[in-house]
Amino acid sequence: MLETLKDYWAVLVAFVGALGWLWRLEARGLSNEKEIRRLWTQRKEDLASAKESLDATNKMLTEIRTDIKKLLGKRE
Repeated sequence: MLETLKDYWAVLVAFVGALGWLWRLEARGLSNEKEIRRLWTQRKEDLASAKESLDATNKMLTEIRTDIKKLLGKRE
C-alpha cells in the first residue's frame, strides 16, 4: 500500500488540484451568472427610467408648442 502511494502520489496531488481548480471555476461561473442577472435587472430599470424621462420631456415640449401656437395666434 505504501509503495503504491509512493508511486502514485503525484497523480493523486494532480487529481486533488484539478478538483480544487474545478471547484473554483464553478464558483466563479455562478458568481458571474448572478452579476449578469443583476446587470440585466439594472438595465431594465434604467430603460424604464429613460422612457419616463423621455415621456416627461415630450409632454413638456408639447405644452411649449401649444403655448407658442397660442402666442403666435394672438399676434395676428
